[in-house]
Amino acid sequence: MSLPVAEAVVLVGGQGSRLRPLTLTTPKPMLPCAGVPFLTHQLLRLAEVGIKHVVLATSYRPEVFADHFGDGGGLGLAIEYVTEVEPLGTGGGIRNVAERLTGAADAPVVILNGDVLSGHDLTAQLELHRSTGAAATLHLVGVEDPRAYGCVPTDDEGRVTAFLEKAPEPVTDQINAGCYVFRRDVVDAIPAGVVVSVERDTFPGLLAAGARVQGYREDAYWLDVGTPAAFARGSADLVRGVLPSPAVVAPGPALVADDALVAEDARLAGGTAVGPGCVIGAGAVVEGSVLFADVWIAAGAQVRASVIGAGARVGERSVLQDAVLGDRALVGADNELSGGARVWADAVLPDATIRFSPGS
Repeated sequence: MSLPVAEAVVLVGGQGSRLRPLTLTTPKPMLPCAGVPFLTHQLLRLAEVGIKHVVLATSYRPEVFADHFGDGGGLGLAIEYVTEVEPLGTGGGIRNVAERLTGAADAPVVILNGDVLSGHDLTAQLELHRSTGAAATLHLVGVEDPRAYGCVPTDDEGRVTAFLEKAPEPVTDQINAGCYVFRRDVVDAIPAGVVVSVERDTFPGLLAAGARVQGYREDAYWLDVGTPAAFARGSADLVRGVLPSPAVVAPGPALVADDALVAEDARLAGGTAVGPGCVIGAGAVVEGSVLFADVWIAAGAQVRASVIGAGARVGERSVLQDAVLGDRALVGADNELSGGARVWADAVLPDATIRFSPGS
């Protein structure tokens, strides 16, 4: 039996507060990641498995999405946009797009969180959803320390038995990985126009009603890119091909825009992504970092595991490790930033001012 044709909803309404100052003007899913907006990797993945219709559930700066992707034809998709005026939660955000869905009551709808990179087999998840007749099928992934997450236990058949909050002694290492397949009628049944949490309301409600909520466990590559360190790592993994993406044609140690200027003795490594208009000076080292457009890295500077906003400048011999510079920020010569340090957009850090992250 062939797989039912699915459509998808991508939740992209969050303000990305953990990624500030980078998200002050740009929604998190639209930040440059391995050479393209992060959301591009997710959309191309949906297209790869045969999905044609995608609805973006937007809220924060919705025009940025539409201006870039348009009708989706450039990606082989038909993209529609629904803007959430007041925050409705994850479940409410899904319900808010229901009128744009085209499938029948039993048709599958793929739901993706807009800040997750995953290499799991989405086709296999859809097949399990179909074969079990589940109301909802969740991708579950095992993590080393589930205490930082709510966990999702399952029985011997993979049926979800509970949704548990964070606990000092979790009963399982399985967590919700942020990719669901819903029956269309489950989406329609979510209360409209009110705040609903899919994790705290929708899924527990389905269990209480006796509906089958299926777990699809696959311990493939999985990363929540909601923090600067994770965002840099995710971009680097895409550039290096650790997680393949159709948007990265030639994986390698670095991805450099055609018009970037890089000194012959500069060293780019670790999956660094260098945006258009960037200039990297003599002897500079950039490893595992993301440079947005028009960034200047001066001679002898070192930038590692960092995210550098558009138009920012890093002075000669400065050292950045696990740092974030907002758009147009200026870090003078001979500075040192590490351990999660952030420089706000348009801020100026003078020469020879040694700075570390708070508490270091």
